[in-house]
Amino acid sequence: MRYLHTMVRVTDIEQSLDFYCNKLGLVELRRKESQAGRFTLIFLAAPGDENAQIELTYNWDPEPYDEGRNFGHLAYEVDDIYETCQKLMDQGVVINRPPRDGRMAFIRSPDNISIELLQKGTSLQKQEPWASMKNIGKW
Repeated sequence: MRYLHTMVRVTDIEQSLDFYCNKLGLVELRRKESQAGRFTLIFLAAPGDENAQIELTYNWDPEPYDEGRNFGHLAYEVDDIYETCQKLMDQGVVINRPPRDGRMAFIRSPDNISIELLQKGTSLQKQEPWASMKNIGKW
């Protein structure tokens, strides 16, 4: 397993970049915009420490962030998404968003912190029972 990033939702990109980059000293590593998903992702890190990233997520359609909704999730890359999820299920962990696509799953900590699990490299081929599993609760 390898730590990837922590996601934080932001309401103003320029104001957030001013804080994180100009004031805190982080640097922008990459940016992704999704027309279909209507969001912008901006990945930041401290200079020389690109392995510990913050993902700023800006949703184009405004929404109020209460109850900690501005904090999104922790993300970890795993060698085999199906094996990891099976091991977690066998230990009683609920897979809130199963890896139907062979790429991504979500679980929650006992304190309801969302944790994203991402397949290392390319997505695995879709397989059952994962492909048919439904979401459970929030993630």
